[in-house]
Amino acid sequence: MTSHQTTQTMKPATAAKKLGVYLEATPAEFQEGVVSRAELNALQADPPAWLQDLRRTGPHPRPVVAARLGISIAGLARGGVTEALTTEQIDALKQEDPGWLRRERATQAEVRKEEARIKEKRAEQDAERAAQPRGSRS
Repeated sequence: MTSHQTTQTMKPATAAKKLGVYLEATPAEFQEGVVSRAELNALQADPPAWLQDLRRTGPHPRPVVAARLGISIAGLARGGVTEALTTEQIDALKQEDPGWLRRERATQAEVRKEEARIKEKRAEQDAERAAQPRGSRS
């Protein structure tokens, strides 16, 4: 009995998410088909012109917009940004530097600082546990 290797495929939305692009801005043939794992790998390794353009100029999906602005996706929503933005729009927002963006950046900085503090504390606790003799661990 021979085993058949099935081709792993994904929906266009999943592939767009993995590629970091806004699905609605991709070509129709990409949106209407399914994408195999091999095709996704090929797109990542050697992106065609349309993919390079999308990554450079957008429109970008919310996770990319949030990352470029240095805030969380929830922060985007709190700021009223619910749609995809182009690189030009993101740059204009950075230039304008509205109050909500400054607040969200400060919030994100605090979150990162707290995450680093927790990570450091866990590392210290792990080091203490590792230093304890085997018999005295509880």
